[in-house]
Amino acid sequence: MEKIIIVGGVAGGMSAATRLRRLKEEAEIIIFEKGPYVSFANCGLPYYVSGEISERDKLLVQTPEALYDRFRLDVRPEHEVLSINPEEKTVTAVHHGKQITESYDKLILSPGAKAFIPPVEGLDEAENVYTLRNVPDLDKIMNRIEQVDPKEAVVVGAGFIGIEMAENLKYRGIDVTIIEKAPHVLPPLDEEMAVFVQNELKDKGVKVITSQSAVAFKEKGRIIVLEDGTEFKTDLTIMSVGVEPESSLAEQAGIKLGLRGGILVDDTYQTSVEDIYAVGDAIVVKNQISQEDALISLASPANRQGRQVADNIAGICRENKGSIGTAIVRAFDMTAASTGLNERQLRQAGKDVAAVHTLSKDHAGYYPGATDITLKVIFDPVSGTLYGAQAVGVKGVDKRIDVIATAIKGGLTIFDLPELEFTYAPPFGSAKDPVNMAGYAALNIIEGLSDSIQWHELNRELEKGAVLLDVRTESELEAGRFPNALNIPLNDLRDRMDELDKEQEYIISCRSGQRSYIGERLLKQSGFKVKNLDGAYALYQAVRPEELECV
Repeated sequence: MEKIIIVGGVAGGMSAATRLRRLKEEAEIIIFEKGPYVSFANCGLPYYVSGEISERDKLLVQTPEALYDRFRLDVRPEHEVLSINPEEKTVTAVHHGKQITESYDKLILSPGAKAFIPPVEGLDEAENVYTLRNVPDLDKIMNRIEQVDPKEAVVVGAGFIGIEMAENLKYRGIDVTIIEKAPHVLPPLDEEMAVFVQNELKDKGVKVITSQSAVAFKEKGRIIVLEDGTEFKTDLTIMSVGVEPESSLAEQAGIKLGLRGGILVDDTYQTSVEDIYAVGDAIVVKNQISQEDALISLASPANRQGRQVADNIAGICRENKGSIGTAIVRAFDMTAASTGLNERQLRQAGKDVAAVHTLSKDHAGYYPGATDITLKVIFDPVSGTLYGAQAVGVKGVDKRIDVIATAIKGGLTIFDLPELEFTYAPPFGSAKDPVNMAGYAALNIIEGLSDSIQWHELNRELEKGAVLLDVRTESELEAGRFPNALNIPLNDLRDRMDELDKEQEYIISCRSGQRSYIGERLLKQSGFKVKNLDGAYALYQAVRPEELECV
């Protein structure tokens, strides 16, 4: 009888175990799990803090008993694997002080990732600082909340988990401060997209501190000191500055490691040691777009990898194709999602890229309840290769990023986005979906119908002598305007072209970029030199409101 041991449960390990059982009924399958719970919804943990998920048991997806009854899996929680002997093909674990050694024919490592804890002065003595990776972590946080009834909390790190924790602590009635070392929250997003989430956090009463890190804890964690010397009190602190692969067991077994200590695997998930495989947050994957090594700690890839490694062990060839890092987060009434690479990463890698920002409604604008979606798509300006996308809005964001993620995975390009067919009825979408519209805007650039500049290029163009032409209406200008801009409403532009100079460079803008594109085409065909401000006033207002005039 073949014997397969899996180290670590949750997404990768349990997906592998259940798939293996469906393929190999006669195999002996043992799962060693270090913690007390082998299958839990770690992505749901923050929502229990606020009470949005009201029952703790809802977080526990499966129990060892249920897994045995259905799959005849030998699940052993609270069994920490201490060592692997590849020559003898054994693992040694400890359970309540007693050591146990088991042999294996195949071994799957799914140890996951652990919270990265930076070396901060006073952190070792802090009594109110926590991380959130599993149910025991959650229990510690909830015990702290119940014991001290915190009034002030700090979240160090404004990534996806940090944002979720800030939201749910605030929903619980606690004053929350977020500290982020990067210049903006949600570093995986580009600045102009992340700012919508940052503004939402501030609007909901969360204090946001960026370009700063915590350098010391005082008074057993009750005082946090920032880089600039600022000190403030905290009753509860959540460290959410990232994760690192839990690869010490693999290293001890002589398995080769790679990027930031991640476990190296081939395209069948086999490590450098024969008959030992690895999946999940601990492994190095290929970014499917750049083909460079990456660490992508997300539930969807881990589940997929668990299933695929089981197939490979069972003799069904499944290739490890890598991941593109598709993710989403809710911040109060705002949703932000991304897929692929961001513009910053691409430019740092020396890629020639173009980007379009579109502002559309999540469903037909005339149907009640329509809300804005700001969508950014990044692509190769010649081939149209899709590199990534980001979106923010109240609703409908998930659908659009999922579609573009699918397009990237399927090898589609910018040229294909206008061709995508979406279900349409007024409550659900528009006849021209936001993804279609982004495709049209990108095509206009690639085919030379439009020349655009980005929000961060505007001041440079104006300094070089360009004139900003705003084609919004007078009533729109009452809510705010660009300083020193020339205003000619689009509907008047044909009749007022004599006010413009064909020797002058113009940057044209409206609210979203759609009317300004119409104006750009009109002026270009009349001999004027014009570039369109991508994202237009709405995007610029979000990123640089201090540069605008209020009437």
